Amino acid sequence: MHVRTRIPPSPTGEDLHIGSVYTALLNYAFAKKHEGEFIIRIEDTDQARLVKGAEEKFLQTLKDYGINYDEGPDKEGAVGPYRQSERLEIYQRYAKDLIESGKAYYCICSKERLEKLRDSQQKNKQISKYDKHCLGSQDEIKKKIDNGEKYVIRLNVEPKIEVKFNDLIHGDIVINTDNLDDQVLMKSDGFPTYHLAVVVDDHFMKISHVIRGEEWISSTPKHVLLYEAFGWEKPIFAHVPLLRNPNKSKMSKRKDPVWASWYLKQGFLPEAILNYLSLMGWSHPKQKEIFDLEEFIKVFDLKDMKPVGPAFDVIKLEWMNGSYIRAMDNEILSNKINSFYEGKYPKELIDQTIPLVKERIKKLSDYYPLSEFFFEAPKKYEVDEKKYKELVSKMHKTLSALKEWKAEEIGKTLQELAEKEGVKNSEFFMVARVIITGKKISPPLNESMELLGKEESLKRLKI
Repeated sequence: MHVRTRIPPSPTGEDLHIGSVYTALLNYAFAKKHEGEFIIRIEDTDQARLVKGAEEKFLQTLKDYGINYDEGPDKEGAVGPYRQSERLEIYQRYAKDLIESGKAYYCICSKERLEKLRDSQQKNKQISKYDKHCLGSQDEIKKKIDNGEKYVIRLNVEPKIEVKFNDLIHGDIVINTDNLDDQVLMKSDGFPTYHLAVVVDDHFMKISHVIRGEEWISSTPKHVLLYEAFGWEKPIFAHVPLLRNPNKSKMSKRKDPVWASWYLKQGFLPEAILNYLSLMGWSHPKQKEIFDLEEFIKVFDLKDMKPVGPAFDVIKLEWMNGSYIRAMDNEILSNKINSFYEGKYPKELIDQTIPLVKERIKKLSDYYPLSEFFFEAPKKYEVDEKKYKELVSKMHKTLSALKEWKAEEIGKTLQELAEKEGVKNSEFFMVARVIITGKKISPPLNESMELLGKEESLKRLKI
């Protein structure tokens, strides 16, 4: 089997959900492992909810993460177009084929009737589904449609049939059609619903494996019925677990950082995020936690996925991101920081400060708060500097006489002064640190003062 996978994002949000990046990663890795193709298809049939510029944002986010697709709306292949809005004639043609074969039918029920039906079913504690009201009068309904009456096309689900399919992660799944609705396939605006479009597109785009979130398991029997109605071979299904918060709650767009670009803007490295996402519901065969995308592709297997919803913990992600940063070559890290801050700060100074702050950085955005005092003198202090004015004056006088401005000599001189003044080291160096950096916690003081230079350091000690 030639492997072809896809993700079909709908451009109705601010950006790709981090869960969509997770699904994209699994689809991409599986395709590349088997020397296949990974495809992006834009599901833009919900015209009322489209967000301007969302499609371009989605595609750019995937590229920023290093998930490079083989075919898509801006990378044409042999089975395009890759936007559903450009494939309407295909859906309409195959919807009519279903009607001619009796697998689907026209429905002209009003919104009011459908609401009344649903209310009655809920009141009687019945499954909410369409009652096939229009199925028995198709000839009459067709005449009304010819005269301009609005309609939808529904799937004709036969009762009391067991729909079976195998899921690579969840195993064999059986659902009785008595629990399925006569799902709308074509809406009154001429656009298909997800159910018809996804089956038609996956078939003609030769998708071998449908790897998607587990929330689609309940819809899969409808898709199986459509494959069987068309007489098409079904793809292999794999429904992956949804990402959860550490407390197992569902990730919320209102409460949680769910947009994929947010993590990049916070200074998380794409490779660290992908590494962390790869561990959601899956474990490395050698129980490794840190590995690159190439290694993941090599050892990943869908059959090793766990069906339990994994916890996406930003704190754990920060730890992993910090591990990547610490392992990075200083010059590469300096370039990434310079790029992250869009060249706002002198590159030479960034180069010099990296060795002093690298061990403390968990994400790129941590750099400037840690290093701010290198770029400008503190304007406020975490202690009352006036309380220590006399002690700081003695630091200034003693260091002024220092001929060799090196970290070791600076530290030795300050140590001797602390002993002479009878001040505990903890208090003495805390005061020196705050006056130089503004903060009680900072990169190594002596090395920082050496980098700042004698003139600037003495200037800060003159309060």
